[in-house]
Amino acid sequence: MKLIKDNLTEIRERITATAQKCGRDPQTITLLAVSKTKPVSALEEAINAGQLCFGENYVQEGVEKIEYFAENTDLEWHFIGPLQSNKSRPVAEHFDWCHTVDRLKIAQRLSDQRPADKAPLNVLIQINISDENSKSGITLAELPALAEQVSALPNICLRGLMAIPAPESDPARQCAVFRQMETAFHELQAQYPQIDTLSMGMTDDMDAAITCGSTMVRIGTAIFGARNYSVS
Repeated sequence: MKLIKDNLTEIRERITATAQKCGRDPQTITLLAVSKTKPVSALEEAINAGQLCFGENYVQEGVEKIEYFAENTDLEWHFIGPLQSNKSRPVAEHFDWCHTVDRLKIAQRLSDQRPADKAPLNVLIQINISDENSKSGITLAELPALAEQVSALPNICLRGLMAIPAPESDPARQCAVFRQMETAFHELQAQYPQIDTLSMGMTDDMDAAITCGSTMVRIGTAIFGARNYSVS
């Protein structure tokens, strides 16, 4: 069985090679290790291998891990799962980022519930780029209005966009979808100077995502192996 540190090395090398191939600086791409359902021992292995940014999909599980590693102030915690309004408080109180803002009510609650002694919560607006009924997120047509509303809130900071496209094995078709996100991202950047994050790309489509301007890839399986979904 391969070690997590070896998997991380391979992923970092893949990010570097893909970035260089399309003329990008690999340092502009953040590797977010998706650690949902994984035990703290797996995270400890990743941390020992230099990984500092982690993504969690489940509120309670994520908060428990944040509290477990509370003494390590170098770690950065991203909430990347669908967020119900009744679970917004622990996200606002514990996480550094929330990738899944898709309505004003959620953004308002995150802003209202962010502790005064913490920096503003970094948020991304989730786009349902493949128009899937099963996925959270807004349409691109809805983005300008929501971005204006979210950017005006005091205790959160709109940093960019996130998307989870429908599974697609053909790289050309992957890129066609990601290019839509890239265009929307640049249009948002032109209006809001703090916008700097385009979170897209997972284990199976990260190369296309990087080619199309992703600044943050969310990788789980290729780092930690298959997940145990009995954890919730």
